[in-house]
Amino acid sequence: MSADVSTAESATGIGRARTLLLAVVCGAAVANIYYAQPLLHTIGGEFGVGNGTAALLVTASQVGYALALAFVVPLGDLLERRRLVSLLLLGCAVVLGLAAAAPGFALLATAVALVGVTSAVAQVAVPLAAQLAGDHERGRVVGTVMSGLLIGILGARTVAGFVAEAGGWRWVFALAAGVMVVLAVVVRLVLPVVPPTESTSYPRLLGSVLGLVRHEPELRRRMLLGAVGMGCFTILWTSADFLLSAPPYGFGPAVVGLFGLAGLAGAAMAPLAGRLADRGHGRLVVTLGLVVLVASWALLGLGGASIVALIAGVVVLDLAQQSLQISHQSVIYALAPQARSRITTAYMTSVFIGGTLASAATSIVYPAGGWVGVCVLGGAVALVGLGVWFLPRT
Repeated sequence: MSADVSTAESATGIGRARTLLLAVVCGAAVANIYYAQPLLHTIGGEFGVGNGTAALLVTASQVGYALALAFVVPLGDLLERRRLVSLLLLGCAVVLGLAAAAPGFALLATAVALVGVTSAVAQVAVPLAAQLAGDHERGRVVGTVMSGLLIGILGARTVAGFVAEAGGWRWVFALAAGVMVVLAVVVRLVLPVVPPTESTSYPRLLGSVLGLVRHEPELRRRMLLGAVGMGCFTILWTSADFLLSAPPYGFGPAVVGLFGLAGLAGAAMAPLAGRLADRGHGRLVVTLGLVVLVASWALLGLGGASIVALIAGVVVLDLAQQSLQISHQSVIYALAPQARSRITTAYMTSVFIGGTLASAATSIVYPAGGWVGVCVLGGAVALVGLGVWFLPRT
């Protein structure tokens, strides 16, 4: 039988098995949002809709995820977290099963939107890991869990492509539903009870998110930097498919999907960045990370004609972005330990907005300026991050 989280347990730490479990939960949950991306053409063909209409599936999942960031993730401070994680995983399994069996496009789109809502369990699991971790290991633990999340984002398209090739697109959602059920059971058995940190009403809980943003200047700074990092990440991956499928490369969909695995190098950097943060070197990590982020766009610029430079640029950018993300989260989770879920809501909402704006800007810049224009845009966004970082602290 699981015991309540105690001061003694927090001092001894979360343990490797629980850390890895939460990393898997994060990766598997966030992958649900991205499975549909390489399947749009196939799904559209089955339901007789055009590519533009099929692309609404991506929009539906993103809208669902954004709503959950605002209205579901804060519940991690108000409800017992282990139970909340288990319920969200089971809910995700149900709507994934609905997506797998959907007889029409409208029902599929509705199910995918609900998948986005329930997949926000990933953003409940990260502050849960921070809560269970001891003070001496919090950065490393958050880094490991975030590695799982990054692997989920970058690996989802490759997994979906292989599964759909073998058994059809419905099997992608069906197998994902099975994974969610298994994880819900394991979470219930392995994790301890984590009591809520707030006893206020739900409306007051939501209102307090804005209060945290208003009263914590370092949170605002990290929100801006998080938006910059995700903006650079989104600019790269929004435009990379266009570059790789056109001359001089002309790769097919399978190779383009596999190319995303180059970004997994960033997952290896996350625990190291976390350890440096635990040892008091977080500021150095951010400074170097932002400098490397700017430099990565010079490498990527050369990637328009050199596959080696392109792969190197992808690896360097993802290393920088992951290091920055871990440093930011290590800092913000220490600002208000009783409000980690609400802090996650504020931070991840800013990150999500940064990615959305960057995606829109890329869709304008790429047709006009091509790959070079995109790299100039990415470099400019990274320089904005450096400027924010060196602004005087208030």
